[in-house]
Amino acid sequence: MQMKHVRVLVILGSGMLEFYKENAHNKINVKTRFGSAVFYGPDAKTGAYMLLRHGNRHSIPPHKVNYRANIMSAKKLGITHIIATSAVGSMKYGLKVGDFVVLDQFIDFTKSRPSTFFEKHGNVVHVDVSSPYSKSVCNALIKSLQKLRKVNYSPKGTYVCSEGPRYETAAEIKAYRKLGGDVVGMTSFPEVVLARELGIEYGTIAVVTNLAAGMQRNLNHSDVVIQMNKSSKIMKSIIDGAIANIIG
Repeated sequence: MQMKHVRVLVILGSGMLEFYKENAHNKINVKTRFGSAVFYGPDAKTGAYMLLRHGNRHSIPPHKVNYRANIMSAKKLGITHIIATSAVGSMKYGLKVGDFVVLDQFIDFTKSRPSTFFEKHGNVVHVDVSSPYSKSVCNALIKSLQKLRKVNYSPKGTYVCSEGPRYETAAEIKAYRKLGGDVVGMTSFPEVVLARELGIEYGTIAVVTNLAAGMQRNLNHSDVVIQMNKSSKIMKSIIDGAIANIIG
């Protein structure tokens, strides 16, 4: 019986630069008609590849990330599964700083991002995103989380994607909560939809780095990075376990 090809990519967000240091010398540049993307890997332990969403110096703001180049390049590289990380603000008092969330839904409030590969006339495609995040990747993440002690997590959560790069107003957060949002961030859309369009299994493990606007005194990116760094070792354990679950 022929084994199914599986190749995993980890997309690393804010505060996750430590992940790729061991593989920084294994650099792969993939070009597409949408632009190019740089990958690191494969990791000696897991076999996974890595991509730094904001660049290796965290110089690309969320609304300027070339999501189409990243996902199309991943497809050309032969990626079948993506695990993405995300730093999020909690809009629920039950989700505290340091808690993890496996996303299962999103609400899009972005404004200016190219969000599809299907934009040519005569090529009308309506992709089903009733369940936007891959169940297989989500289950792999949940299974990994279940094995870790003293790690608080939610097996599902609705992500509100705002345009950025500014943080949200307290009034916006109040509205997002009424719409059913659990956490807020700036990067999961259109990444998740683009992966769906290309048939790549995509899931996100988010970590709460702050309470959303109106729920704490003020917000700044330095605090987000500090909290992400604190959570990075646990995040790596979650991802390594999920990769093992995906590969089988």
